Amino acid sequence: MDKELYLEMRAMEDHHWWFTARREILTSILRTQIPLTNLRILEIGCGTGGNLEMLSRFGQLSALEPQVNAWAMAKARGICPVYNLPLNEQFNPEQPVELACMLDVLEHIEDQQQALAHVRRILTPGGRLLLTVPAFQFLWSGHDEKHHHYRRYRRPQLVELLTREGFRVDYCSYFNTLLFPLITSVRLLQKTIGMEGSHVTATSKPLNTLLHHLFAFERRLLARWTLPFGVSVVTIASLSE
Repeated sequence: MDKELYLEMRAMEDHHWWFTARREILTSILRTQIPLTNLRILEIGCGTGGNLEMLSRFGQLSALEPQVNAWAMAKARGICPVYNLPLNEQFNPEQPVELACMLDVLEHIEDQQQALAHVRRILTPGGRLLLTVPAFQFLWSGHDEKHHHYRRYRRPQLVELLTREGFRVDYCSYFNTLLFPLITSVRLLQKTIGMEGSHVTATSKPLNTLLHHLFAFERRLLARWTLPFGVSVVTIASLSE
């Protein structure tokens, strides 16, 4: 991603509905699917650090961020150690990681198989990967190009990829489902007229509150069911022991 997008993200990620509701959903999924605390956790590609406080509630957190401007902003939060490194052989944690998190990161990596191989290398046997990615290639728009994405995913495609790369998929669901018709309409319109678009566009406070509550409500649905479609996919996969 470009430096300007990281600045935009840092300015909005603490209060914009998309980021705040997403953190509530991921918190609920972690509590439901991985009901453990004091884990050794690594966030891979933490950006400007918007998820660090949330993830730190679950254990001993550290993070990687290769983009120097984003790394500086994440480090300045003072929540955990943040290393200015990519996910490659340069990074060797002192102890294997029990939970690795890649939150809207895999789609930015051209060689996704190699990235998952590095995740396997740093995970403890039985360790878990929390992964979110954007869904459905037909939703590809200027947003994806602006954010330097390589692909979007369908749930079966993601399950197949993770299984092939040595993981067992324990949980996988679409999410951002209730707003899917609205977001799909906007994305397709942007694609038709050639707009770049971004989900982090500023909104009025009342609209931001409404969209937050609509999106965050899905944590209640995801606690009981997996959802059949959505703007994103969330997965928890474990490394065979």
